[in-house]
Amino acid sequence: MMTFGEPLLIGLLMLAGVACGFINTLAGGGSMLTLPLLILLGLPADIANGTNRVAVVAQGVSGTWGFHRKGRVEWRNLGALALPTVLGALGGALLATQVPRLWLKPALLSTLVVVALVMLLRPNWLPDESQGEPRSLRPSTWFGMFATGVYGGFVQAGVGFLLLGMLCGVLRYDLVRGNALKLAVVLVFGTVSLLVFALARQVCWSIGLLLACATVAGSQIGVRTALTIRATTLRWLLFVAVTVSCMGAWLR
Repeated sequence: MMTFGEPLLIGLLMLAGVACGFINTLAGGGSMLTLPLLILLGLPADIANGTNRVAVVAQGVSGTWGFHRKGRVEWRNLGALALPTVLGALGGALLATQVPRLWLKPALLSTLVVVALVMLLRPNWLPDESQGEPRSLRPSTWFGMFATGVYGGFVQAGVGFLLLGMLCGVLRYDLVRGNALKLAVVLVFGTVSLLVFALARQVCWSIGLLLACATVAGSQIGVRTALTIRATTLRWLLFVAVTVSCMGAWLR
């Protein structure tokens, strides 16, 4: 189990939190760094999965507020977009709290590596900067948002890419507005997921709040940076970091 008397471990967790908040604000996938690191540092897989949601909610508040101040959050569309993801996340989180630890750890780590690899090899989810008027939410896209919520409730890591695929690739929001709405949607269903894990007593609040402080700092850097970093560079760095941390957590 991780002990707070070890400054190196605290520093590593804080660094990962800043990177997580930065990456999630730009696109998504930051939890693929923090989740295996929490396992690597000694938290059981179910506790790590729940604890990670504290940081997700905190950075959702910070990132959404940052985009709101820039006038980029389209609040009028949030309700319709958040409803199916909340319903999905509720089911996904309830499922995650019931999976035995023996199964959950390999399931989580394998999923993280696969998602990181897909992000690296299939980068065409990124939309053009000019998308025109967004499309309305249809039954097929409602189901897509619901399925994204199920995944987010169960794992969370990488859900930002799935949401951007729906918001930008299907509903045709431009990348900035899509990012802003993505953060707001994640904030809503992430809060529901955190509540489920908290009620199941699968949250270590001390570690979660420490990680949350770091992700808030990273999210603010991400809002200011916007899209100046190259997407290809970000994907390669994320893939390498996720693979290494997952291997370490697996071998622990």
